[in-house]
Amino acid sequence: MAKEKTSFSCTECGGTSPRWLGRCPQCEAWNTLIETVAESSAPAKNRCASLARTSAVAALADIEASEVDRTPTGIGELDRVLGGGIVEGGVVLIGGDPGIGKSTLLLQALDGMQRGGVPTLYVTGEESGAQVALRSRRLGLDRSQVKVLAEIQLEKILATLAAHQPAVAVIDSIQTMYSEQLTSAPGSVAQVRECAAHLTRAAKAGGTCIVLVGHVTKEGALAGPRVLEHMVDTVLYFEGDTHSSFRLVRAIKNRFGAVNEIGVFAMTEKGLKGVSNPSAIFLSQHSEPVPGSCVMVTLEGTRPMLVEIQALVDSGGPSPRRLSVGLDRDRLAMLLAVLHRHAGVDCLDQDVFVNAVGGVRISEPAADLAVMLAITSSLRGKPLPKGFIAFGEVGLAGEVRPAPRGQERLREAAKLGFSVAVVPKANAPKKGTRDIEGLTIHAVERVEEAMDVVRGL
Repeated sequence: MAKEKTSFSCTECGGTSPRWLGRCPQCEAWNTLIETVAESSAPAKNRCASLARTSAVAALADIEASEVDRTPTGIGELDRVLGGGIVEGGVVLIGGDPGIGKSTLLLQALDGMQRGGVPTLYVTGEESGAQVALRSRRLGLDRSQVKVLAEIQLEKILATLAAHQPAVAVIDSIQTMYSEQLTSAPGSVAQVRECAAHLTRAAKAGGTCIVLVGHVTKEGALAGPRVLEHMVDTVLYFEGDTHSSFRLVRAIKNRFGAVNEIGVFAMTEKGLKGVSNPSAIFLSQHSEPVPGSCVMVTLEGTRPMLVEIQALVDSGGPSPRRLSVGLDRDRLAMLLAVLHRHAGVDCLDQDVFVNAVGGVRISEPAADLAVMLAITSSLRGKPLPKGFIAFGEVGLAGEVRPAPRGQERLREAAKLGFSVAVVPKANAPKKGTRDIEGLTIHAVERVEEAMDVVRGL
């Protein structure tokens, strides 16, 4: 089959050029030309085929909707992130830093499904078959029957998928694949987009669940065109420090489940193992309460988790520093201003450092109250009481706003032995409802009230 001719099109104006130029000749924009396959007299087979069969126009009420069938991977934490398991014809994109455990987790999942009678295929473009076999032996996957293909040419991979028809196939990684229809190097924007489109089409047509492994940039975002995340059904990110044994897998997009769901894993000599009680790894083990420490209950997807917020306030110079790890730095500056204005806590000439223990990243504003109490505790050198938790969003006017699903957060805290809670008034149990056993709840409406409650404990 002869190669199709390629041209270069502008992402801004849509103009074309027979060769690459630094500047578009039509709109004069710089670095906007990308390689595309030019139209040929003989159309390429299936190159622009639809992802699904064309159907007649119908009203939503007349279309029969059924629940999607899921196949568990055998790894509970991964199933939680996926929404219960893999879906037939689904496409999953998983990214993370080098060496964080993407290939390890997927190899473990494929082996578990293969042992359960699910046909699998592992396509590796970065390692040889012998290297993959060596890793499987290190992980204790003796006599694994997972099929392995060491290949980077898209057309050969598609032919293998059509011949073997696996239920699950892993492509490790999408940046190493290339199509003969394009002349650019593997990993380029055009190659990544073209290969991902063909693999997505193959998944929908053949019913194979395809998992794409993606590289990330130094900023932590998936490398390649952003359209890659729009093509797939599920996008997962590996989080965590490679120097720590704990890993988080977070779903930022899932057409078949909840977004922002997380799975917690621990890296061991035998690979990644799920952590059944993740709150334990985000709480430091202090023999006695220490100043600057406050525990909060955060919500990750459908799971409430207890996380320790640590703060250190120290004398600074004329330009005091504000540094946060795992929390929004701009929000920290706002909370310090609210503390000064509404609670009379002055940190203007102090360095303030805030950290979420365990490498977890907290994006929800329900951490505001815990951050403010930890800062106040460190500044005054007085620890909060043992078994104390707090959560709630703080506004610029000093009000404490409710956090979603507050009752679930309180029940999780009580289950882990916490006895005192300062929460927004709207999250406290209503009159006539059953109190949470073993937990004394102080409901507050403003920051000043929260400070007064803590002083009286």
